[in-house]
Amino acid sequence: MIALPQTAMVLAAGLGTRLRPLTEHTPKPLITIAGRSLLDHALDRLVEAGVRHAVVNIHWLGGQIREHLASRRDIAVTISDESAELLETGGGIAHALPLLGDAPFFAVNADLIWRDHGESALRRLAAAFDPATMDGLLLLQPRDQATGHAGPGDFDRGADGRLVRRGRNPAAAYVYTGVQLLQPSLFAGAPKGPFSLNLLYDRAIAAGRLSGLPHQGDWMDVGTHDGIAIAEKILSAGHGGNG
Repeated sequence: MIALPQTAMVLAAGLGTRLRPLTEHTPKPLITIAGRSLLDHALDRLVEAGVRHAVVNIHWLGGQIREHLASRRDIAVTISDESAELLETGGGIAHALPLLGDAPFFAVNADLIWRDHGESALRRLAAAFDPATMDGLLLLQPRDQATGHAGPGDFDRGADGRLVRRGRNPAAAYVYTGVQLLQPSLFAGAPKGPFSLNLLYDRAIAAGRLSGLPHQGDWMDVGTHDGIAIAEKILSAGHGGNG
């Protein structure tokens, strides 16, 4: 268990190619669902948990995101500018490490929506995080409860919480939600420039230092047109849903 991290990385630099033509003139994080942008949905969850500082990376149409964030008064926001080069998930966080500090931090994708049933998922991650045995703790959604997600699962989880890749098992039990708690040490020796977080996940899995925590609540994949339509219907109706 650690104290609740006060800083979070929000990954908002993606091109949103699966959402074209919506993203030709609007960056994916500013697509609205139920009257709020995806970026604001993510920031709202951070604020509710007690996080005080968000580092948001920008690339495609980043000026729109920068302007939008200027209106937030409930959380301090720092921009990590990737206008010159899209650095992918791993490279984006590595580039922002000087802004994130030396303590464990949350990292959240800006193309998902999650809701908690009871205690905040972010607070649950902090309570379950053991820096002596973990470089990362990923929030997981049971595959059969992953709204808007038609693909296979990502991970199986051992009794001790450690993760293994699905490998050839398309029925892996859990989908990675895009919400996680990471130690800066996970990035020790990371490559320069663009790279995927999967590179560091695999290294941590090999060392037995990547764990997962099942989510207790709703999770919606809104990275596709179908996912957006499903989430809009669910949130507008004010209830949860699976499948």
